[in-house]
Amino acid sequence: MEDYVKGSGNVFADLGLPDAEERLAKAELARQIEHIIKKKRLTQERAAKILGISQPKVSALLHGKLAGFSMDRLLKFLMALDQDIEIRIKSKPPRTRRNARTTIMS
Repeated sequence: MEDYVKGSGNVFADLGLPDAEERLAKAELARQIEHIIKKKRLTQERAAKILGISQPKVSALLHGKLAGFSMDRLLKFLMALDQDIEIRIKSKPPRTRRNARTTIMS
């Protein structure tokens, strides 16, 4: 039998990276953007025009290179792709988790 450690659900936290919740949220937003671009069958060039960025930045976004993209910017990209965004705030269930979390749903 092999030893293993069950993940927390946030690979960035599991790796001990700073700002793990924000990194996970940005990764999920980028995944949603990629899904929409593919669903709409947009080229990177066309997506760049819609998003108001260069094609190389679209490529970086689609390859998970998110250092240059804020949460706000990613949300604006989703709106430019004709997506509504809903933000819901709720209390963390007591004693179920140590920290509050951010969850992106589609």
